[in-house]
Amino acid sequence: MSHESAAKAAEAACRYYGTSDVDGFYAAVWGGEDIHTGVYTTPDEPVAVASRRTVELAAERVAERLGPGRTVLDLGSGYGGPTRYLAGRFGCRVVALNISEAQNERHRATNVEAGLDGLIEVVTGSFQDIPYPAGHFDVVWSQEAFCHSGDRRELLSEAVRVLAPKGDLVFTDLMAADATPPDALGTMLARLAVEDFATPSFYLRELAELGLTHVHFDDRSEQARTHYVRLTEETRRRADELRDVISPAYLAALLSNLPLWVEACRQGRLSWGIFHGRRTA
Repeated sequence: MSHESAAKAAEAACRYYGTSDVDGFYAAVWGGEDIHTGVYTTPDEPVAVASRRTVELAAERVAERLGPGRTVLDLGSGYGGPTRYLAGRFGCRVVALNISEAQNERHRATNVEAGLDGLIEVVTGSFQDIPYPAGHFDVVWSQEAFCHSGDRRELLSEAVRVLAPKGDLVFTDLMAADATPPDALGTMLARLAVEDFATPSFYLRELAELGLTHVHFDDRSEQARTHYVRLTEETRRRADELRDVISPAYLAALLSNLPLWVEACRQGRLSWGIFHGRRTA
């Protein structure tokens, strides 16, 4: 992929997350803070509860690198739910790098309300060109943001570049399953304004080539199906209420598009889980 395609993907992500419709949907249905796939203990568990559990599970992978005096970089930090969890739970400093200024404004305001603004710096920028020196962070973290990248090889290289020796990279991402035909997810991808998804094998190969050790993929693909079933159920159940916060056209598009994600999960075409690797000394 070229720098041009990466720039186009960044612009598309900025437009997508900057719309009032998308903002309203995430705030009302997805839980507002943790806008990523959840890990469910029961099929009817609230989306926000399951999404927070994902944050907790990812944090367990890197807990020994967290604490006062440690620094974390959250790439594509959204509204800052994971950022606040890490700062509040572990007392570490967190840099939240995110391309949407609309999200970042809410993120900063919520940090102040939570009394965590002293530990969190919210920076508007692209994760394709991380504005920090090499070896700066003890942990690089991301949740469901890499799918918006137009050059994932460059993105992973940047993430590893700023990682300190013996530092940890942990991220989740929504992916195509390795055997999924390239054109099978086109209609679904259009809602997210992305051209394609990575695959688990791509990430595992790239992380190894970048020299990370202890690379592991905790495959939780079955959770993606539960997650999209829950999103579909909640959107249908709350359709009348949602008309007050999102446009009728966007609501109709959601009700048409979300079941496609459920079906793709049922057919085994989507993959999701937690990646973790460590930079060598």
